[in-house]
Amino acid sequence: MGKTVSKVNPQRKRVRFSKEFKLEAVRLLELGQKPATDLAMELGIARNQLYKWQKQLGKVGPEHAFRGPGRKPDDERDEVERLRAELKRVTEERDILKKAAAYFARELP
Repeated sequence: MGKTVSKVNPQRKRVRFSKEFKLEAVRLLELGQKPATDLAMELGIARNQLYKWQKQLGKVGPEHAFRGPGRKPDDERDEVERLRAELKRVTEERDILKKAAAYFARELP
């Protein structure tokens, strides 16, 4: 049932940056002493990544920004999907039992 995804460039390794690195990069961007393109090249990241970090920081503030990896591993996503389906099924069963209990309660003398 899992989805198979092939990478566009399988040789490319995903680089993870620390929260401190991201905060400092956004601080430097907001200082405006260098163009975003130059700053990104110096830091070894894509320019649009700087803007994404800036946007995220602006939404939630420094204490809640960059709390962990963005994407959950496949096994966690699969478990979340399984748990959602199970919750839906159990909720439907509960609703049916509530209706049955109410029906039989009316039938009692």
